[in-house]
Amino acid sequence: MLLNTREWGSGDRVALLVHGIMSDSRTWRRVGPALAERGYRVIAVDLRGHGASGRGAYTPELFAQDLVETLPSGADLAVGHSLGGLTLSFAVDRLRPERAVFSDPAWRFVQPEQGFDPAVFVQFAANATSDSIAAMNPRWAREDIGVELETLAVWDPATATSLSGLAEQAVLPAKPAVPSLVQVADPSFLLDDGAQETLRERGFEVRVVKGAGHTIHRDDFDGFISSLDGWI
Repeated sequence: MLLNTREWGSGDRVALLVHGIMSDSRTWRRVGPALAERGYRVIAVDLRGHGASGRGAYTPELFAQDLVETLPSGADLAVGHSLGGLTLSFAVDRLRPERAVFSDPAWRFVQPEQGFDPAVFVQFAANATSDSIAAMNPRWAREDIGVELETLAVWDPATATSLSGLAEQAVLPAKPAVPSLVQVADPSFLLDDGAQETLRERGFEVRVVKGAGHTIHRDDFDGFISSLDGWI
């Protein structure tokens, strides 16, 4: 499936951005321009079931195949957040960016024995208000709260079912396909200390953004950019 895309900049270098579940390319409203100022042409996708992209079946493999069909290979940088990080990890060996950044990626859950209930996402989206989003994300800018409401309005809740088996799979990559940085929230409900150490042992660089919530680029934009030192 060819995905809807959003672009910033016209630099000689190329950066790819892949958002998390319930979001779309608008989540990168500050990151896109910041990378463009650093000389990148930035391309952000709407994953299937999100934003202006099409609907269909939803699995990590299909999300990844869409990236391969839509985005150029050999980009200088690729960044994936949460579900976007999982998706990027399934596509990175075919996209072959020079560098990959996985921002609090959805590779596993800290307590997989409890399973994962996609209805949590669906219920939150159905009842979301500016106040409820702000209460859950007290450090977000007002603009991000507005964007979140807009993206939830066009999100297909069926995408949440694609995550239902991830807790049991614990799909930490065996090794990085390209030089790779993992950004970790503090604390992260996806990557506990043991998972972080495993990733380091497997060849990933791991950086914790102190005090940042799961959506690091919205929760602490300056911390997000600072943690990319040497990677952008």
